[in-house]
Amino acid sequence: MNVAQTIDRLRQDPEFCRNLTAWQTLPERLARFAPFPDALDPRLADALRKRGMEQLYTHQRQSIEASLAGKNVCVVTPTASGKTLCYNLPVLNRILENPKARALYLFPTKALSQDQVHELKTTIEEMGVKIGTYTFDGDTPATARKAVRMAGHIVVTNPDMLHSGILPHHTIWIRLFENLNYIVIDELHHYRGVFGSHLANVLRRLKRICQFYGSNPQFICCSATIENPQEMAERVIEAPVTLVNDNGAPAGEKHFLFYNPPVVNAELGIRKSVVNEASRIAAQFLSKNIQSIVFTRSRLRVELLTTYLKDAVARMGKSRDLVQGYRGGYLPTERRAIEQGLRKGEIMTVVSTNALELGIDIGALDVCIMTGYAGSVASTWQQAGRAGRRNTVSIVIMVASSAPLDQYIIGHPEYFFDQPPESATVDPNNLIILTSHLKCAAFEIPFIEGESFGLDAASTEEILNYLAENRVLRKTRNKWHWSADTYPASGISLRTAAPGNVVILDTTDGGRVIGEVDFFAAPVEVYQNAIYIHQSRQYTIDNLDLEDRKAYARPVETDYYTDAEMKVDLKVIDELEQKPFAAVKKNWGELSVTWLPTIYKKIKFGTHENVGWGEIHLPENTMHTTGYWIEFAHDVGDAFAMGKDELGDALNALANALRQVSPVQVLCDPTDIRAQAMLRAPHSELPTVFLYETYPGGVGLAEKLYHHHHRLLEAAIALLSGCGCKYGCPSCVGPALEVGLHSKGGALRLAHLALHGDATQALTVVAHP
Repeated sequence: MNVAQTIDRLRQDPEFCRNLTAWQTLPERLARFAPFPDALDPRLADALRKRGMEQLYTHQRQSIEASLAGKNVCVVTPTASGKTLCYNLPVLNRILENPKARALYLFPTKALSQDQVHELKTTIEEMGVKIGTYTFDGDTPATARKAVRMAGHIVVTNPDMLHSGILPHHTIWIRLFENLNYIVIDELHHYRGVFGSHLANVLRRLKRICQFYGSNPQFICCSATIENPQEMAERVIEAPVTLVNDNGAPAGEKHFLFYNPPVVNAELGIRKSVVNEASRIAAQFLSKNIQSIVFTRSRLRVELLTTYLKDAVARMGKSRDLVQGYRGGYLPTERRAIEQGLRKGEIMTVVSTNALELGIDIGALDVCIMTGYAGSVASTWQQAGRAGRRNTVSIVIMVASSAPLDQYIIGHPEYFFDQPPESATVDPNNLIILTSHLKCAAFEIPFIEGESFGLDAASTEEILNYLAENRVLRKTRNKWHWSADTYPASGISLRTAAPGNVVILDTTDGGRVIGEVDFFAAPVEVYQNAIYIHQSRQYTIDNLDLEDRKAYARPVETDYYTDAEMKVDLKVIDELEQKPFAAVKKNWGELSVTWLPTIYKKIKFGTHENVGWGEIHLPENTMHTTGYWIEFAHDVGDAFAMGKDELGDALNALANALRQVSPVQVLCDPTDIRAQAMLRAPHSELPTVFLYETYPGGVGLAEKLYHHHHRLLEAAIALLSGCGCKYGCPSCVGPALEVGLHSKGGALRLAHLALHGDATQALTVVAHP
């Protein structure tokens, strides 16, 4: 049975249709073609024809022509629209013209790098020419690194490796930097917030080194659909960009369904398990041999769904290998084998975290099932793009969980379908980030008077003099030289992740590595007595050695899995600045965020009932960061005639609203800032709303929020007053189910009080009807 027939069957299934809140049909889109550009080398055109490509899509032609004309380009088209050719063809064309020419490809993950090298090598082999294409990352053996430096026409790497492994050692990469013609940045939308701000500064250093060696490379950027791709690209590369966003690639008819599991307890509003419902729906497609992908938001859910679907396929009398999980923590060889299995059609269903959201080639899938809302409009469309890659009919089903955000989206389909994808923001001139990279740049090449780095020359000189006063740099005549003993790039992480992973070893098989988990996740995933699931195989953890970064496991068979509970504490260490006005005080300072896994629950497979628990004995993890917070007078609830519960709801709602507007005010990504409300904060015993940075040590966002207090509150008031919902929605304070029915009005009053310090004025405020 094919997809179209299955869709007809679903339409005629009253039980299934009863739980749908939306069935949107996106019509088929026909391809628009254009011939190869005249400037394209005939060998390249012949290689494409051998692969069955007689012409290009219109957006490919437009992008390639702009690149060949010497312009910087940003290509923004959906998944599977052939963006790869938009950069591979100009790059290969230039190298065929000039064999000394070089190109640098940047991808956010190692998996993507490997995938693209495979694609490139296929085209190069068809031409029968020698063009060296190599990945250069942490997995590249020391013996191969010299060959990459000397013979690599195209070097494929990631921003982290460029930052710490290439730029500081530019003197042994002279051949690359002297001849660098193109820099390709794929998945540009991935570089938002602090990570994107770091990337922009890494590119400043890269361009400075290129200038030193006499090259002036062009940029080709590719992005999934975001609201501001041109602005984003121009901020990251700091140069004008030609936007190519008129997609000429075909797309088959796509059906997008919103499915809300049936209610099993109306009084408590409890619905059937999202995992069980997604598993049941996926099994229907599996039984009809329709290839599908199931997205879910956590590693544990990947393993649960993989286990349930492997059991389901075994009951059908088919091989359990038809179903595979895919997530971070699997070994690279396992992930490559799964990707290949999907391309060859040997795997019928893959269950994945958002690891497969990025453009890794996994072939043509017909069905995408989302276990819960992906968290943003952009991510949801990115996941939906994984189905229908063959220009045939496809279906996307989003199965909602009981979480308030999921229930809001599923209950208001128009909110999702009428909403543009989110904007991406970066702030390359964030003082802390810029100064960090200024130190790296000085280590690479001394600064000369009058030279600018992002900022104007006078501001750059001011920072250089500050570093010289603190003996980080040394000024000699008209130059600033690196003078410290340390190597600056090694102390600067572009991402929040702790260096290194915890490896999981099977003690019954000679200590064989079966998987890995990042350092911060280890205490809640591989604690002693945890059940670790890997491709539906169960292991119990006998010991977690965080110091040695090893977890020791042995295979077991149980009828339950484990889930840890986390306790998070926020403490004020130091108030660096404060300003009281009337009944309110604004502050910013240093905070300590402590998280500690306390107990784990044993949860039965299938029914998901709690069948036991155990204690977790691990040291607490602490992150020191910076935060901004607003303290209200202890009697603020009385002033607004709010009880404790109502005040608590209003504080939570205000925290959510401030978190919504703060990224725009300080140019960061929503994930760079967290919000927490406390009815009685331990340090002051006052009602308080905190916004704190998710980066250890902070990167200056909290101080900016403090100084933009009035602008921030005005933006929050405009958001709350202008939002058309009655009681709350994900765009303002959060769904009413989560924050309470009267929280929106309470949040608006608190926001006015925080802005003006006047309770009388705030009392007159009523939420937008």
